[in-house]
Amino acid sequence: MGTVTLGVSIAVPEPYGSLLQERRAGFGDPAAHGIPTHVTLLPPTEVDSSLLPAVEAHLASVAAAGRPFTMRLSGTGTFRPLSPVVFVQVVEGGSACSWLQKRVRDTSGPLVRELQFPYHPHVTVAHGISEEAMDRAYEELSEYRAEWTCASFSLYEQGADAVWRKLSTYAFGGGISGVPSQGAPVDDHVTTL
Repeated sequence: MGTVTLGVSIAVPEPYGSLLQERRAGFGDPAAHGIPTHVTLLPPTEVDSSLLPAVEAHLASVAAAGRPFTMRLSGTGTFRPLSPVVFVQVVEGGSACSWLQKRVRDTSGPLVRELQFPYHPHVTVAHGISEEAMDRAYEELSEYRAEWTCASFSLYEQGADAVWRKLSTYAFGGGISGVPSQGAPVDDHVTTL
């Protein structure tokens, strides 16, 4: 059957998501338009494609145990020199993200994996670009602020073209939501299992 590369994340909603994606592109990050603006819960993970139904059932179970929470972004940070990343900081909602990412990677589920670095919720705005451009991202977004109620997370698959595409969105409390991709018209349809 082969393998697929999956990721699980919390989408940064509009208007914030597109704005940060455009800023990331403006800093010269070539991956900007292939990666929706997000807070990672599971980094890129290769999985046997036959496990997709088990992955989806596991994520639905994780979401069913979750509850909506406030996400607040404020200012910038960096992982340099350890990793060439500049990010917008998660200043509220980080503990909920930590709780979720642990359950996504739980040993009882199909997405068990070790992390390369300790988990630190954030929104990447520059990755692997020139130091000057990363300094610019760090400075220009230092006063950035955003806040919303996080009510779901999503499963993404990376295509052969390196673009991440949403497979499903899991609403907290036990539903699958038809949340549109960034820039798409709003669709208020929510399906509850």
